[in-house]
Amino acid sequence: MASSSNDPSTVVGMDVQNVTSKINPRNGRLTTRDVCFMPNTAAVISKMLKKFKKKRKPNPQDNVSEVERRLRANDRDYNEQFDYARNFIRTSKYNLFTFLPKNLFEQFQRLANFYFLILMILQLIPQISSLTSLTTILPLVAVLSLTAAKDAFDDLQRHRSDNQVNNRKSQVVRGGQVVEEKWQNVRVGDADLLLLSTSEPHGLCYIETAELDGETNLKAKQALPETAAMGDDLIQISNFDGDIQCEAPNNCLSSFQGRLIWKEKTYSLDNEKMLLRGCVLRNTKWCFGVVIFAGRDTKLMMNSGKTFFKRTSLDRFLNVLIIGIVLFLLSMCMISAVLCGTWEWTTGKNFQAFLPWDSFVEQHSTTTATVVFIAFLVFFSYAILLNTVVPISLYVSVEIIRVCHSWWINWDENLYYAPMDTAAKSRTTTLNEELGQIQYIFSDKTGTLTQNIMTFNKCSINGVLYGDMPEQVEQDKVRGKGGAPRPISFSDNKWADDKFVFYDHKLLKHTKQRLAAVDQYWRCLSLCHTVMSEMKTNRLEYQAQSPDEAALTIAARCFGYVFLSRTPRSISVEVMGVEEEYELLWILDFNNVRKRMSVIVKKNNKIQLYCKGADTVILRRITASPTDHLYSTTQAHLDKFASDGLRTLCLAYKEISLDYYEQWQKRCHEASLSLENRQDKMDAIYDEIETGMTLLGATAIEDKLQDGVPETIANLIAANIKIWVLTGDKQETAINIGYSCRLLTVNLKEVFVVDGSKIDDVRFQLECIEQQICLGNGNGNGDPIVVLANDSNSSCNVVGHTSVDRLDGYALVVNGHSLVHALQPTLELQFLKVATACKAVICCRVTPLQKALVVSLVKRNQKAVTLAVGDGANDVSMIKTAHIGVGISGQEGMQAVLASDFSIAQFRYLERLLLVHGRWSYYRMCKFLQYFFYKNFAFTLAHFWFAFFCGYSAQTIYDPLFIACYNLFFTALPVIGVGVFDQDVSDKNSLRYPELYIPGQQNLYFNMRIFTYSVLRGFFSSGVLFFIPYAALSENVDFGGKSSAQSMQALSFTIFTALIVTVTAQIALDTAYWTLINHIFVWGSLAFYFFVALVYYELLPFDVLHHNGYGTAMEMFVYPNFWLSILLIVVLLMLPHISVRFFWVDVFPSLSDRIRVKQNLRRLQGRLSEVPLQSLTTASSLRRRRASTRSSYAFSHHPGFGEMITKGLNMRQWKNELKLSTVIETLRRSSSSINRDPSTTCSNDQQPNL
Repeated sequence: MASSSNDPSTVVGMDVQNVTSKINPRNGRLTTRDVCFMPNTAAVISKMLKKFKKKRKPNPQDNVSEVERRLRANDRDYNEQFDYARNFIRTSKYNLFTFLPKNLFEQFQRLANFYFLILMILQLIPQISSLTSLTTILPLVAVLSLTAAKDAFDDLQRHRSDNQVNNRKSQVVRGGQVVEEKWQNVRVGDADLLLLSTSEPHGLCYIETAELDGETNLKAKQALPETAAMGDDLIQISNFDGDIQCEAPNNCLSSFQGRLIWKEKTYSLDNEKMLLRGCVLRNTKWCFGVVIFAGRDTKLMMNSGKTFFKRTSLDRFLNVLIIGIVLFLLSMCMISAVLCGTWEWTTGKNFQAFLPWDSFVEQHSTTTATVVFIAFLVFFSYAILLNTVVPISLYVSVEIIRVCHSWWINWDENLYYAPMDTAAKSRTTTLNEELGQIQYIFSDKTGTLTQNIMTFNKCSINGVLYGDMPEQVEQDKVRGKGGAPRPISFSDNKWADDKFVFYDHKLLKHTKQRLAAVDQYWRCLSLCHTVMSEMKTNRLEYQAQSPDEAALTIAARCFGYVFLSRTPRSISVEVMGVEEEYELLWILDFNNVRKRMSVIVKKNNKIQLYCKGADTVILRRITASPTDHLYSTTQAHLDKFASDGLRTLCLAYKEISLDYYEQWQKRCHEASLSLENRQDKMDAIYDEIETGMTLLGATAIEDKLQDGVPETIANLIAANIKIWVLTGDKQETAINIGYSCRLLTVNLKEVFVVDGSKIDDVRFQLECIEQQICLGNGNGNGDPIVVLANDSNSSCNVVGHTSVDRLDGYALVVNGHSLVHALQPTLELQFLKVATACKAVICCRVTPLQKALVVSLVKRNQKAVTLAVGDGANDVSMIKTAHIGVGISGQEGMQAVLASDFSIAQFRYLERLLLVHGRWSYYRMCKFLQYFFYKNFAFTLAHFWFAFFCGYSAQTIYDPLFIACYNLFFTALPVIGVGVFDQDVSDKNSLRYPELYIPGQQNLYFNMRIFTYSVLRGFFSSGVLFFIPYAALSENVDFGGKSSAQSMQALSFTIFTALIVTVTAQIALDTAYWTLINHIFVWGSLAFYFFVALVYYELLPFDVLHHNGYGTAMEMFVYPNFWLSILLIVVLLMLPHISVRFFWVDVFPSLSDRIRVKQNLRRLQGRLSEVPLQSLTTASSLRRRRASTRSSYAFSHHPGFGEMITKGLNMRQWKNELKLSTVIETLRRSSSSINRDPSTTCSNDQQPNL
């Protein structure tokens, strides 16, 4: 029933027919018979699951929700009565027969595709269509084929991954023989196993969970001692007949609840005894286990379920525009139908000899009825003819542009972090432009703003502070030759860590003296943890669950209290060279609710509990009162540590009597067997024993800021982005880090602190803060103030000064217990009003759920785009909640990255991600949409003008082939080139002037006003495109006096050629950044059109197409009026646009206009010195000159000007500057009246993006 392997990355598991227990009258149990050897396939499966996630389909037989799973080992026949998931894996969506219908069904669920399908059907009706169905079929088939090809490629990868997994060989033990079987034919494979026995002593095994949570540190799992005793004895394992009762399949990776009934005894099962699908066995030769969940029921597959679909604000606005365009189309159709009816009633009836109604229209009893019916048909005819105002290629073009934007992020070398060999990654292609509109950033602190590399920095033991750098007098005694403070030497400790540095020699002295309090302090750190030890090349290495725990254990090791090893029942430590062994009775594990962990150990018949955790939790559970000297001193030390920005923990211990422990252990064991609310019951019992403890002291761990964090935050704030830090640290630590990273500055009017413990207190504090903000009173030095709320009737008392001189903005600090009340429905809007009025917000002592609630509050109630950034599993919920989630790959694993939309290696890269890539993506997409709608309205509305000359009969002015090719081939590439490559300013200037980001936040580049302008431009252009050729070609004669070029085909060809030339010239004019690809796209598309026209009208045999325009191209190419009319059209359409643009750029230039001018002049004149930002943000016009160079201030210039005057340098510079353009003169002379205020910049950017 078992199999062994020498492969260190092999998992061996028991074959179980996985059965979901439903509410069944029979008390059914699931059993196993086979055990399967499973090779390492974590990488294969994880890649498959990451790329191709499939929502679990409910079992048709699941009429009742599953509440409990039961199974019995080695009884497959009994187990097969239940319908458990098979181990066969299928993540693919299609097969050979279902691909076409299923894929088409999915694509036609998109409104645009369905819309064009209806139009194509209408075009098949000859009574209402003046166009061949080719005009819609060709672009629709092209769009559907492109999407289908992409879907087919993705699904092919799914099929390959499925086959690779399902056809792997497994070694199955049946009847004492090991046989090979494909995974899909056995009911085991990569599954969730209950660990039975391992090759290591005490039933231990080590696993790597990188494919589950991204963490690379090894984790220990341990089998029950009773099952571990079976070892690899196949006979014993084959005879194992334990009954397992456990929780139903779920997606929680960190918990498992169950019980094993075997040999008339009941054993508690938890997550420490589970090997989940996707993990890899390390440093263990083999292991055996019972499969609890297989196939789609595994926790990994359950976690690959539903993912919320995020859409950008631009997408939502586009949907509104598309609906508006459809309504516009219907109104145009209605107008045309009414005009058609009028024409038929007054004029059309006179042409029945040439256009008999009864050929296509059923005759009615009256002429009126016939006219109405004709108008009814014409309504649908114009719906077909004018359908191109809703562009079919819009969505395809948008997706292409977004994919390219994602590539730019992935390929940006400036976002590559060499030490970790990690590049930025766009994990989605639908949210790029949203990066250019962020208004709120919600950031974790640890590992996000900080390095998450913990070092033991200071400590407090029994009221004595250790680790502070000595004063100047004491420093002289410990300075080495180089003058730097001399750290403690641990050379006499063979277990010391070479990287550990500590300067306070007093602590080592007291440790060697074996002072009682110091001794207990270090014993607590060496015993109270879940660290696993490992010997590598005579070096002791630790695998810890968190960097904090590793730092504390290493500190204890260096001071002589060395954690050596552990077994399920013991912990071995070395104290000052003497090895000691403790009996491990119980581990009271850490979680986010308890915020502490404890161990209960026994030595020399004495039972002791050691506990470490957050100070707010530990200090409530010690025997000392707040007035006690040790309590107050430790609290003062904690405040000092927090003010230094250090992470703090408190340590405590207590002695327990044997009788009390036995009673407590019995109740704890009973609670551990419960399948309902087990964790709550266990926490309640843990609380009972974790009281009345003795305070030992506190630890202070340093977590340094990442490189570039202060500069990044300062630039993001300058970009008008509000930053909220959501951290689990103490209030003082959070505030100190806020100042360190420049989130809080002395320029703030006030830093408000909300710390009320009751909902009424919080309400009162928020009301007082709101009043203070409204009045504009503030604390002159930026120190934190606390609004006191002793009772509801008291007045609002503010700690601090009140002055507003040269200060701007507010900051808010909220404690976790206050945040609980602030997020209540009755207070959340008031809290939001106060928080959004502040420039910075810090929420401390928050839980992962509170992080998500804060993000959701802003997202629901503010019309703003939110971004959440974090690096750990506790940040996943807020990352998924925000509009944009950014994961940082750091020390806490990859869970945040796997849940994110974008991933980066360092927080400082967020600046470039937003201010460069985000802004460029938004700018490019907006420019693309402006031009796209313009060219489509200009193209389509020419039919409307033609209606006045064709009796409103819905005749097309263009050749059907050109209609089909217009958006797909003739004009697609130039606009895509702009959407992919264009940039108004360089990346360096985007970072240098963060105020450039503000227009995106305010939707200034594409909004209803800009859209209306594009539509009106298109409407005007369509009129010019139609009437100028109409006038130029009507009643014309050639040089011989004969009529020439008066055919319908000549007019059509002229209008369409003028259209192509005009829209191409427009995009060339609007392109701000030219690349080789842009040139190819723009001029190549124009050349391609003329080539197609020549081939279509001239080179193809006449009997191939049978069109009436044969020979039109060459006829028009040699006709002067053709070229003159095109030139006139281009001038008339370009001139107003150029004039409007020149007016705004010259009279009301935006910041980007000024920077672009500076860039261009620098490119032309490389000798120019850098122009200050202030001169770019204040000049209201690039053409205005100042009448005088005098200044109102005595010292308004920069240092060194006096020397320049005496040496005459500025005189020579003035002579050179006279040769420069008026623009540069203005920029240089305006530098004395600078005010770098983002609001000023914003006001300068209120012009339309034309």
